[in-house]
Amino acid sequence: MALLTSPLHERHEALGAKFAEFGGWSMPLEYAGGGVVKEHGAVRGTVGLFDVSHLGKIRIRGAGAADLVNRTLTNDLARIGAGQAQYTLCCDDATGGVVDDLIVYLHADDDLLLVPNAANTAEVARRLAAAAPEGVTVTDEHRDHVVLAVQGPESDEVLRAAGLPVDHDYMSFVTAPFEGAQITVCRTGYTGERGYELLAPNAVAVALWDALVAAGETYALQPCGLGARDTLRTEMGYPLHGQDISLDITPVQARLGWAVGWSKQQFWGKSLLTAEKEAGPARVLRGIKATGRAIPRAGMSVRLAADVPVGVVTSGTFSPTLRQGVGLALVASMVAADAEVSVDVRGRREVFALCRPPFVEPSVRGSNA
Repeated sequence: MALLTSPLHERHEALGAKFAEFGGWSMPLEYAGGGVVKEHGAVRGTVGLFDVSHLGKIRIRGAGAADLVNRTLTNDLARIGAGQAQYTLCCDDATGGVVDDLIVYLHADDDLLLVPNAANTAEVARRLAAAAPEGVTVTDEHRDHVVLAVQGPESDEVLRAAGLPVDHDYMSFVTAPFEGAQITVCRTGYTGERGYELLAPNAVAVALWDALVAAGETYALQPCGLGARDTLRTEMGYPLHGQDISLDITPVQARLGWAVGWSKQQFWGKSLLTAEKEAGPARVLRGIKATGRAIPRAGMSVRLAADVPVGVVTSGTFSPTLRQGVGLALVASMVAADAEVSVDVRGRREVFALCRPPFVEPSVRGSNA
């Protein structure tokens, strides 16, 4: 089956993008003249622009739409109001494992937009549609909108120069007119930096990209691929579905209990997750940081000094900010949170320290006055 492409594919080709497959889409991994390290540095230092249109978009409408989401997904929608967004999880009711993690945009009690991961959009939509009462519609709008992420210390300036609204609170969003269409501007992101994610109809995708690029010239804006997105999120310790969370890894094990409304009457997986929380998980997701020059990679074995296997690396990379290897690993709960461990790196036992992410101080909530 042919891979899907973003409406901005020609723009990426013109910039010399190197493409890779992500959830059935062909998306930029990095750009010519940039590369992961340079693109990563732009987001930490000035501003970067990502096309993340492969992310899913599921619209839920009708009387009872918010109730459907609240009684199925983990987080508590009562914590937010209209115009706010929320990180939440879709868990399997039978196992407690994570079907997907996603962002919910609450436009109104009868109008919500969900943004799941590309590979899981159809499954999340299927499960919600099966649980929806009469009068509530669940529509997969995966291919109808682009999602652009403007991330970095200069993100406010770029949006302001492009005539778009800024300065609203973290995890809140506004709608704004652009080229005859309405776009959603939300102060969210997956990099740990102050930034925004913009959802727009495909019809204005190219115009929006061009406007942001032009507005960003003064601020050294750098188009960024999904390679830099991965190094940025790993420095923050943000989980990636399919690696750090999955049907085999629960929110309790992944230390995502803050995204669970434990006092809610119901959500998928509640009884199992509550029991696991009370008993304590057998394994937990920890940060790992190299003491030398080694770089951890997913699937590598984690061991104690006595050569006892205690876990496995789920995500790992070279941190361009710290200039050392960092990652996440599922480790037995009995191992001390700051223990020294060894990781099997291509047959060599390299020393790492367990730690609590983030590895780099986040600026996502910071003021940009």
